[in-house]
Amino acid sequence: MDQTHERKMSFEGAEGRPAPPTSLPLQGQGGGASQRKKLSAPRISLSLDQSEDDLFDTPDDLDINVDDLDTPDEADYTDHEIDWEEPQASQRDSVKETVEPIPTYSAQEERQDSKLWRTVIIGEQEHRINMKSIEPYQKVVSHGGYYGNGANAIIVFAACFLPDSDREDYHEIMENLFLYVISTLELMVAEDYMIVYLNGATPHRRMPGLNWLKRCYQMIDRRLRKNLKSFIIVHPSWFIRTILAITKPFISSKFSSKIKYVNSLAELEELIPMEYIHIPECIIRLDEELRETAESSKINSFLQGSEIPQESIAQPNASSS
Repeated sequence: MDQTHERKMSFEGAEGRPAPPTSLPLQGQGGGASQRKKLSAPRISLSLDQSEDDLFDTPDDLDINVDDLDTPDEADYTDHEIDWEEPQASQRDSVKETVEPIPTYSAQEERQDSKLWRTVIIGEQEHRINMKSIEPYQKVVSHGGYYGNGANAIIVFAACFLPDSDREDYHEIMENLFLYVISTLELMVAEDYMIVYLNGATPHRRMPGLNWLKRCYQMIDRRLRKNLKSFIIVHPSWFIRTILAITKPFISSKFSSKIKYVNSLAELEELIPMEYIHIPECIIRLDEELRETAESSKINSFLQGSEIPQESIAQPNASSS
């Protein structure tokens, strides 16, 4: 009992706290005197003889393959990423103005808003045509069907659809229109062909200039010049006759022999089929006015001619009397 008490006191002195009890009181034994049940504590090895190097030695049978270890994928962290942004930065993002998305255009709106360009090759050179600028004037050249054996094309050129020369962009339009006419002519013509030039109902401000006509002739491919069988000018004016007379020294004699003048649509119908030729309304009205004027002049000349013999007859009678 004294040894137990001394051990107890030694633990108190060493640790500075009372030692835990080693027995539990039991009642009902030895006339009411309390007894304690002894408990045996496990043995603890407090030996410090093991060297420090032994603590970090790895057993030989402990072979770890790093490649076989199951490591978490990068995707495992996506749901657990930490938002490292400062509160002020997130607030600034919420305050930023929203950028308006670029509006999507339909095909029709894109045609209206943007310029359409066509690339053509004329004389082994590549040219670009601004189709937007000549859109109102594309009726200047059209296909009028075929004549002869069905392979000869009729190309109709209506000068009344040309732009006014007082426009600020007149030269730009005529440049693109020139390329359009030449490239269209090459597409329409396969073999022999003729050109019908509708000159009527065209004011002087819309008449093409001499340089423009000369350039058209020079830019036409040699094949097109050779296959051109006839150049018919309907309702010729003194202006177009003068231009052709001036340009005659610059063009070949063969081309000059192909030029024909027609004064009415009726005369044109006698030369070529008119079934597929589109004649503008202004030219039809002009042709009707010219026909009425011609009929009136015939009637007047007939009436004047009928009055002349009567006067000539009356004069001899008067002289004889």
